[in-house]
Amino acid sequence: MYPLRLTEPERARITQKMKEAGIPTMSAYMRKMALNGYILKLEIPEIKEMISLLRYSSNNLNQITRRANETGRVYAEDLAEIRRNQDKLWDGMNAILQRLGQME
Repeated sequence: MYPLRLTEPERARITQKMKEAGIPTMSAYMRKMALNGYILKLEIPEIKEMISLLRYSSNNLNQITRRANETGRVYAEDLAEIRRNQDKLWDGMNAILQRLGQME
């Protein structure tokens, strides 16, 4: 075992970083930092929005598929809605990629 001596300000800063990274114990945090050199926690609101949109689109597509199987028809408005959802997904993905590209 390797004891680690810290000043109170150092301990407080490490504790804060542990909380921000969602790592519950000092030993887990120190192992992660020692092995990987850094911890990256991304909080990008566009990702949460994309997940919601993906769920909505999947549910919507399932409903449209079910209706097409029952009636034997696909409606133009259903296809237009799928296209709108796909466009929103692509826009969201582009926004995420742009934000990731700006990170250092």
